[in-house]
Amino acid sequence: MLIGVLITFLVVILVLYLINMLPLDGRAKQIARVVVIIIGIISLLKYLAVF
Repeated sequence: MLIGVLITFLVVILVLYLINMLPLDGRAKQIARVVVIIIGIISLLKYLAVF
């Protein structure tokens, strides 16, 4: 379980880093960051057996 949580956390950080590298305007980057963070939180809650 702990390895799954760590992998999810690392993937979310990697995707957020890659979003920062994309040539998008600020509003699109902000929306993409929020979507990635929400997906990451939901997947972490699944690992912790909340859902």
